Amino acid sequence: IRGFCLGGGLAIAMGTDLRIAARDSQVGIPAARLSIAYAPESVRRLIDLVGPAHARMILYTAKRIDAAEAERIGLINKMVADEELNEAVLEIARTIADNAPLSVTASKLTISEMLRDESKRDMDAIRRMMDVCFNSADYKEGRTAFMEKRAPRWQGR
Repeated sequence: IRGFCLGGGLAIAMGTDLRIAARDSQVGIPAARLSIAYAPESVRRLIDLVGPAHARMILYTAKRIDAAEAERIGLINKMVADEELNEAVLEIARTIADNAPLSVTASKLTISEMLRDESKRDMDAIRRMMDVCFNSADYKEGRTAFMEKRAPRWQGR
């Protein structure tokens, strides 16, 4: 996130797994200044990220929040210096890409399911993904690479 990320832009950003913002960024939801009702799924995402008290403050006041405050309340994951934004995002992407793809997929699935209402969670999908990971060539490769003190060569299977 660089610069202003307001309203629908913030709704899009909240739908992502990670949000990194430049120090000069500002985020907010100006719906209350426009007589707009923010979409329920976006309000739910906001509550999930920052909790109901901060969600109320953001929605009721329609004020812009600087990157430091957005980081403090959990609306963004990390704030970096403006000139470091691209490299910081690339570094995170490289780190994720260097990890076992099946494990990252399993984590994404499990987090998504655990955020759902308990009655709607697909626990069987989580268990299947755990089995896929445990029975994968990548699991064997990860253990072997650890013992040989080398970087693993993931295949995604």
